Order: sequence, then C-alpha cells, then structure tokens
Amino acid sequence: MDNNNYASIYHQNEAILAADALDTLSCNAGNAFSALQQYYDKQPDWLFGHLGYDLKNETFHTLQSLHPDHINFPDLFFFRPRFIMQLEQGCVKIGGWDLDHTGATLIYNQCLAMPVPQITHHSSPDASAYLDKEAYLESVKALQRHILRGDCYEVNFCRENYITDVVVNPLTLFQRLNKLSPAPFAAYYRVNDKYLVCSSPERFMQKKGPLVISQPIKGTIRREEDEAADAFNKQALLQNSKERAENVMVVDLVRNDLSHTASPGTVKVTELFGIYSFAHVHHMISTVTAIPEPGLPFTEIIRQAFPMGSMTGAPKLRVLQLIEEYEKSRRGLFSGALGYITPEGDFDFNVVIRSILYNEGNRYLSFPTGSAITYYADPEKEWEECLLKAASMKKILE
Repeated sequence: MDNNNYASIYHQNEAILAADALDTLSCNAGNAFSALQQYYDKQPDWLFGHLGYDLKNETFHTLQSLHPDHINFPDLFFFRPRFIMQLEQGCVKIGGWDLDHTGATLIYNQCLAMPVPQITHHSSPDASAYLDKEAYLESVKALQRHILRGDCYEVNFCRENYITDVVVNPLTLFQRLNKLSPAPFAAYYRVNDKYLVCSSPERFMQKKGPLVISQPIKGTIRREEDEAADAFNKQALLQNSKERAENVMVVDLVRNDLSHTASPGTVKVTELFGIYSFAHVHHMISTVTAIPEPGLPFTEIIRQAFPMGSMTGAPKLRVLQLIEEYEKSRRGLFSGALGYITPEGDFDFNVVIRSILYNEGNRYLSFPTGSAITYYADPEKEWEECLLKAASMKKILE
C-alpha cells in the first residue's frame, strides 16, 4: 500500500509492504467477522487483507448475492505476513517472523539491488459491460422512481466493465495506474491468481488508539492546468449545492454507523466539506470521528459500518436491496475495503474504487464504475460520468 506522499492529509505510513503468508483466513459471508476476530485473538499480530462488498449478506441477514462474479475473491481474506517493510519519513523499517538485524539488512540490500521493472504496454481487446446505455438509463430512471416514492434518498449505482480472455501483467498495470493517478490509498494486492490494482483516494475507516476515523468522499470536480481556473473550480465545488447535499447525506449515514459502537456523545464531524486536491480532480471530503465503547471487539466496529455509505446510499438496507435488483454483476472486492490490522488491534482500510481486478486463471479483467443517483440527477449525465471513469481505466490498459 502506498500513500503517494499524501501524508499531510492522512497521517499514515508512506508505504507498507507485507509478503509471504505464515497462515491465512479465507471465508465467505456468514460468520466472517467473528472468524476474523478469532483469527486475530489466537495470535495478535499484523494482519493484511480485504473485506468484500458481499459481506453485506452478513451485516444484513436478509440480503443475498445472485449475480455472476468472474473474479472470485473470497468475501473475506486475511494473512499474517512473514515480512513487513514500512517507509516512514525517509526511514525503512523491516520486521518479520524470526528475523534479526542481519536478515533485515540482507532483505534491504536485495531490494536495492533489484532492477526497477519497466512499464510495458499491452494490446487489449475492447471492453464490454453488463449494462448497455438503454438498460443503464432505464435503471437510473427506475431508481429515481424509488426515490420519489420515498424508498431511499440516494443510491450508488455501478456498472461493470470487463474484458475476457486477456493476458496482462498486473504489476505493470499498477505502475501505470500509480503514475497516471497517484492516490493516498493506492495498493497492489495478490491472493493466489487473483489481483487488485487500486488507486483509491478514499479511506473507509481507521482506528488509532481510542479514536475511529471515517473520511467519506462525495463531490468531485476536475483540475485545470491554469492556476486561476483551477482555483475557480475548487470554489465551485465547495459552493455546489448538489455536491454539498450528497456529502451531508453520507456524513449523516456515517455518523449513524459509528453511533452503534461509540460511547455516548463521542461521534463528531471534525471537518465538513473539506476540499482536497489530487492529480486530476478536487474532492469534497468530510471527516467523522468517534470513540468506541471500551472493550468492544474491533471487528464489531467495522461490521456495524460495512459496507461503507459512500458506495451504498441511504437508507442503507433499502439501497443494498435496490443495488442487488438493478445491477447485473456481483461487486465482489470492488467497493469493499483493503487494509491492515496492527498487533495492538488498530486498523486502516481504504474504499476499493478506481481499481482493476484480474483473475489470471480464467483471464478475466474487470473495472467497475459508478455514480451517486439522486432524484435530481440527469440520467444522460450519469451515463457520461460512467463512460468518463471507464475511459480513464482503459488508458491504463492501452
């Protein structure tokens, strides 16, 4: 995981690498969160892994996932690494199982001696999607009818883009994605023959000591090369009533999620409508904090807030049902979370967006895109936003 020098915003490791599993935990929705807690309790240590979107079927027992999934990450996977490397303030820390100073020095020297992989180019076939334009527009209009009836306020609606029978080098894809779109929660992740290449700007949740932090993103505007025009766009984003309304909506949802496990009176919005700049866009990011009840298992804090509000909508249960009804493929790891747990029981997880997923075994590549649907959304513009997001991913594959 690499924060691409966004430490001033997020205050985390500059980069962290975990490799060579001592043991693993792999399971699907049912008792996944309790299994994770037991796995950690058995031997508190560094754990790295992911929470797939379809754990929704465990957090809300009435839900199910019936759509196809050709990537096939397990709903939950964590491993205890043999080696960990951390880059922090120009210092490399190397630790691991039964590793002394001599062994750490050897690893460091071997890393320095490794040649830097060269970015290679692929020739990829055109991408397909499960929802064509007509079906997409019909679905958005149907979701807006649900909003009009009062079923929900906002729905994050996604469309999977995919390529079949394709051979790629995932590490090359990560290099290209990280170069073109550096982000504070970038990650390269492999579980056997399944890969995630991620350039996420968004934190799902962090626990550091007694404090839990969630930083949902709602609100985006492109950056301009001209400094004055760029400053104008930042101010336009800050003052955009639609973006502010969506941001407030997700902030309220996050406050509610955290309140289930927080000590009374500790849930606070420490920043509302913060405007942060990235390589190609400005984002509106708010920060919600809470102090959990003492002695609460950390997995319960995560479970009560999962899946994250920025990738679902409000109210959460109803929009999860609507997402299952109107989307045509399973999200899997997309819009789930990737991160780590420390020996002290702290954790940090991103939101898996702006990502390419690849199954090397069946040569299937996926890059879903989506947007927030509200009653006032223009279906044609939402379609164009999906195409724009997909086009940026296609550049990585060209």
